[in-house]
Amino acid sequence: LAGARWGLSVDGLAALVVPAVASVALLVLAYAAAEIHRDRSRFHGLMLVFLAAVLLTATATTLPVLLLGWEIMGGMSYALIAYHWRRDDAVAAGGTAFLTTRAGDLGLYLAAGAGLAGGTLDLTGFAGLPPGWRDVAAGGVLAAGFGKAAQLPFSFWLSRAMLGPSPVSALLHSAAMVAMGGYLLVRLHPLLVATGWAVDVAAWGGAVTTLALGAVALAQTDLKQLLAASTSAQLGYVVLGAAVAPAGAVAHLIGHAATKALLFLAAGAWLTALGTRRLSALLGAGRRYPLVGGRVRGWRPGTGRGAAAGVVVHQGRGARRSPRAVPGVVPGRPGRRPARGPLRRPGARPGPAPGSARDRIRVRHRARRHPRGGRRAAGAAGAAGGRSGRARRPGAAAAVPGG
Repeated sequence: LAGARWGLSVDGLAALVVPAVASVALLVLAYAAAEIHRDRSRFHGLMLVFLAAVLLTATATTLPVLLLGWEIMGGMSYALIAYHWRRDDAVAAGGTAFLTTRAGDLGLYLAAGAGLAGGTLDLTGFAGLPPGWRDVAAGGVLAAGFGKAAQLPFSFWLSRAMLGPSPVSALLHSAAMVAMGGYLLVRLHPLLVATGWAVDVAAWGGAVTTLALGAVALAQTDLKQLLAASTSAQLGYVVLGAAVAPAGAVAHLIGHAATKALLFLAAGAWLTALGTRRLSALLGAGRRYPLVGGRVRGWRPGTGRGAAAGVVVHQGRGARRSPRAVPGVVPGRPGRRPARGPLRRPGARPGPAPGSARDRIRVRHRARRHPRGGRRAAGAAGAAGGRSGRARRPGAAAAVPGG
């Protein structure tokens, strides 16, 4: 490669992808500033080098520059996935991702050898290579693209990469390394068309990955594993589009980058708030944490799995909600609420409304005169106030005035 031309250019394709990568990276780094508390300098340094390699890959016009960005991107992905290096499982996950993608990256070196033999290292000139070397280059490009984009048979590494921090997953799986696998196939679409057979391989590979990993995503009960399987499925659309409709592939690539980054950041927020990755634990979470979840009405885990896997799911406003998600609903008896207010003896004079100001003042005076009985009365008043809607927050202990 000595004496080869090093070229960078922002053409029409790069002009769409580079701002998308930069925007998603800014959002992820802002989130990481609030989530990462240990070794911040190391984390942000690795993220910035990783981002620079992605931008170098997106703007490369010659194979030496592409190989440089490609290699740095792979090395930084290992360091970021294994960021918690004291954990053996995180280090093993980083090694799995690195070695699997490296197996596909060998195809890019095969394409470089074919380019040297054919007399060109410009990406735009690969379609004009002699027929034999052109087929070799196309096969190498397909292997490299499939490996980075987590397409079958390389898709398993993406599941292991979920052990990295949430900001790493958000950038790695949205607009960075995984997206660059599809971007490479879009960039070298003329090479795939010139060979003829490479277009069919890319189209069928993307379609099979979309169907297979979409089914895997539907069967997941783990939030991050669902997002990992759906990433491979969605990149299958990009690979399919790179073969038959490059413009549609670019549009889906950019849309997926923004959507999947937000999904991973939201998943990280849920993990911090709930401490679990089980989808069943998200029932009613939007009501308990409105700042994170918003006013989500009628959400069910099946809806999220279907949407992430590419299935259009519509849920009406009248959908039945889980009893566990609605405060005051008796579990096991949907729609039945406990009786409101305390029971009175027949003929007794009606007292103040439960939880009213008069009721609370009366209980406070009784607690001062009779500590034991007043404590029981305070507890009963707190329970009645909880049923009336004026009580303490769910889960808060009842206050005992004067006791």
